[in-house]
Amino acid sequence: MEPRDLSSHTVYQAGRGIEEVARDLGLDPDDLVKLASNENPFGPSPAAVEAIEEAAGSAHSYPKASHADLTEKVADRWGVAPAQVWLGNGGDGVLDYLARAMLDPGDEVLVPEPGFAYYGMSARFHHGEVAQYHLSKDDDFALDSETVLSEYDGERIVYLTSPHNPTGNRFALDAIETVADETRDDTLVLVDEAYGEFHDGPSAVELVETRDDVAVLRTFSKVYGLAGVRLGYGIVPESWADAYARVNTPFAASEIACRAGLAALDDDDHAEETVETAAWAREYVYEHLDAPTWESHANFVLAEVGDAEAVADELQRRGVIVRDCTSFGLPECVRITCGTKDETRRAVSELNEVLSS
Repeated sequence: MEPRDLSSHTVYQAGRGIEEVARDLGLDPDDLVKLASNENPFGPSPAAVEAIEEAAGSAHSYPKASHADLTEKVADRWGVAPAQVWLGNGGDGVLDYLARAMLDPGDEVLVPEPGFAYYGMSARFHHGEVAQYHLSKDDDFALDSETVLSEYDGERIVYLTSPHNPTGNRFALDAIETVADETRDDTLVLVDEAYGEFHDGPSAVELVETRDDVAVLRTFSKVYGLAGVRLGYGIVPESWADAYARVNTPFAASEIACRAGLAALDDDDHAEETVETAAWAREYVYEHLDAPTWESHANFVLAEVGDAEAVADELQRRGVIVRDCTSFGLPECVRITCGTKDETRRAVSELNEVLSS
């Protein structure tokens, strides 16, 4: 007995953690700075931490009330009906729900290259096929409707990441609308706004209000600092929102995650400090790093450093962990998460020394 043929499935390569790197290099974890996974440098909202501690005592209960409460709170924030909010176990859980709802075996999806590997992985898990549209370094990874539509061939789902990972670029809202207008009626345009809080442009949720072919993905992992509890949500058109009940796992988000999310949504100070510090860090990297960078609208900056694997390895030995983007098809680039001011200054200083050696 063997599993089905998984040879076409890629392996998701997550950024290395502090404890893992510290063990490998014989370093003190407290001396390391991790700027590889676009995590919140301030940690979770203090209000969310308190909510997690309080929820621990009710972890034996299924999250019926908290799930409903969080759904309603998110819906109220975006001005949509609660049924349009699909909670998931992280943003990747929402991707799975949308793939289940949309894909028949053999249906194709269109994903960005470079881009988040799980788009294609989720489609293949659900017996879909994957095509790509390519973002070129030669034109600064431009995100426009022409780039997407030039590769579109009737795919069932088109994934747009805005802001995009790992480049930091973003789609204008009218470009997203053009993609939706010029694709088939049965094509879903799925806009991944995991980093949406880090820029002040409009959200594609505006399009969901008037269309039935656009859905938006959001997460609590980034600005709210809840990556470890796994909590995300989709906002889908009202006309097919009831599909959620047919595709989600029982109690899609945990009691602890839902309680943390409810508290984090009310902690505006934590979110504002996170966004403001990321904006400062981006500008600091642009100005002080001795390497080409691209303008970012997220909480990271992509930099061209030559041999990314060698540079990232040497940085690790110096106690700074950044993301080698070889797995994104960019072996000459690293992605630097926006840390605290001290972390960002240290990362830039160490990277400059590596580049000059």
